[in-house]
Amino acid sequence: MQNLTTDRPTFVTHLECGKTGTHYAADQLHGLSEVGSPLIVRYDLQGIAKAVSKDELQSRPADLWRYREFLPVRRTSNIVSLGEIMTPLIELASLQAGQGRLIVKDEGRLPTGSFKARGLCMAVSMAKELGVTKLAMPTNGNAGAAMAAYASRAGMETFIFCPDDTPEINVREIAAQGAKVWRVNGLINDCGKLVGEGKEIHKWFDCSTLKEPYRIEGKKTMGLELADQFDWDLPDVIFYPTGGGTGLIGMWKAFQELKAIGWVKGRLPRMVAVQATGCAPIVKAYDNQQQHAELWPNAHTVAAGIRVPAAIGDFLILDAVRESDGFATAVTDEAILSARDEASRKEGMLMCPEGAATLAAYQQELESGRVSADETCVLFNCATGLKYPLPAMDERIDLSEPVDFASF
Repeated sequence: MQNLTTDRPTFVTHLECGKTGTHYAADQLHGLSEVGSPLIVRYDLQGIAKAVSKDELQSRPADLWRYREFLPVRRTSNIVSLGEIMTPLIELASLQAGQGRLIVKDEGRLPTGSFKARGLCMAVSMAKELGVTKLAMPTNGNAGAAMAAYASRAGMETFIFCPDDTPEINVREIAAQGAKVWRVNGLINDCGKLVGEGKEIHKWFDCSTLKEPYRIEGKKTMGLELADQFDWDLPDVIFYPTGGGTGLIGMWKAFQELKAIGWVKGRLPRMVAVQATGCAPIVKAYDNQQQHAELWPNAHTVAAGIRVPAAIGDFLILDAVRESDGFATAVTDEAILSARDEASRKEGMLMCPEGAATLAAYQQELESGRVSADETCVLFNCATGLKYPLPAMDERIDLSEPVDFASF
């Protein structure tokens, strides 16, 4: 972890409405734009290009903050960090096809065990910079755990609302990290309504997905890291588990920024939004050539993190998929669990259900022909599989009886 005790230059110029392009002043607290759209942080990219080189960047410690010129925090004293390392690339040689490479970027190595640490460390750091003391959010689990941890480290109060069937370990983790947390007999969009209804009463800031501008910037570091790890020659295809879609939007933003300053050249990766068949609003909108997704009724899937019936940034997800010549695809729960078991048993890679969805999607799209066996594909495993229920193991040895080694 690098020394973060000194101030550094920052290159933020303004914020921009993702729908209308209207500019908003930096260094002020913002939620959504006037038209209810997410705000996008914009930078002086040529200033970044003059201030830092690829060689200088790669000489820095391998953590999230090595990309500081591309990030929004102006005063290093406001950075809230728990040690955000560069996550490894793990090749799944036995599961790849043809001459292509199949690689997992394992985000489960981050603080709180998921890629949510990226977005929430940035959101909380910027909340600190802008004077916020209370935060609230709806969560399917991992985002709430990350916000609770970073907010507690920053001395902030947090209010978190989870659907009833959020994995038990997530709910307990959120509470253990100091948040006030409630289970709600509804889905994440119902929890989001509670956050919105309570913010005037309790004066908390709404940290729902894309309702504040800076989680995208934290998630953007996945794209910066990937380019760095691939020596600025990006993979052909990226499979990303897509609920609210912050990471997919952020990565596509990172690639465009890197291309604008000449650090990456040629074709950018095709972005594939992966959802479950029980909750696939982005896939339906993509297939129907729509700009926005409709609310998905009766959403259900074993991959709780991608069970998002309506995403406020739906049009930004669809733009990234289409601009990259990618696509959206849905896989069944059976395929998700089968892929999880296959990765564990053949490669020792215990993926979370959302991450396993990307492996299931890779296998499905090899058969469909939308992905070639000769392409380099990166799958995002967004959290450690240890945070989710696993199949039962009931075998026992009774030492009061002779041990039948032949039966092993």
